[in-house]
Amino acid sequence: MTDRELLVALRGIRKDYHGLRPLRVERFEFRAGDTVALLGFDRAAAEVLVNLMTGATLPDAGDVQVFGASTGQIADAHAWFQLLDRIGVLSDRVVLLEELTVEQNLALPWSFDVERMPGEVRAQVERLGAEVGLVGGTLRARMTEAGPDIRTRVRLGKALALEPRMLLAEHPTAALASPDVPRFAADLSSIAAQRGLAMLVLTADAAFASAACRQLLSWRPATGALETASGWWSRLTGRAR
Repeated sequence: MTDRELLVALRGIRKDYHGLRPLRVERFEFRAGDTVALLGFDRAAAEVLVNLMTGATLPDAGDVQVFGASTGQIADAHAWFQLLDRIGVLSDRVVLLEELTVEQNLALPWSFDVERMPGEVRAQVERLGAEVGLVGGTLRARMTEAGPDIRTRVRLGKALALEPRMLLAEHPTAALASPDVPRFAADLSSIAAQRGLAMLVLTADAAFASAACRQLLSWRPATGALETASGWWSRLTGRAR
């Protein structure tokens, strides 16, 4: 038994999203301090799962509990936005404003006054930038000049800006060049540890998952079962995890 707070509980989930089959999750629990990678969700299924966990959509069957309450019981937009403030989402669905600089994009969670950025906001941006690996001239670069690694780190910074309780990451390495992946995995793992942040990563990159997260689970789409991925990992890499 554990006394760590239960952040997410999924029970008997089924959601039709016009894929080959409906998305099913038999049972899943995610607690404070967990860092978990889910293997087997393609990008469409990952988006649906994140939308279910953030209350953006409701299941056709089953129950999604987040921070102890069913998403089906969210009363109004105000309650939903309060929920979203506690969840960071790292996804290429997060819009970046191309006409702005890196630091201006990072500032948006705190202020829309990015042309004349207040000193307090600028200090927050610099701290956040340093945390996610964006410093110096990189902060002043325009998004139009930014490559995939910088874009991913800007999205990570935006996801972390409001001090969420948990981070949900949808295929975060999909756009990264192979040489950039190990450093990003190390940075993500370090950030989660330093913040005491619960982190759920949906990815097809098993090596990245192993480096970034303490627990790997493999999803069986036909049944919705989530199984420890240790045996699968050993067969893939030839070594025990």
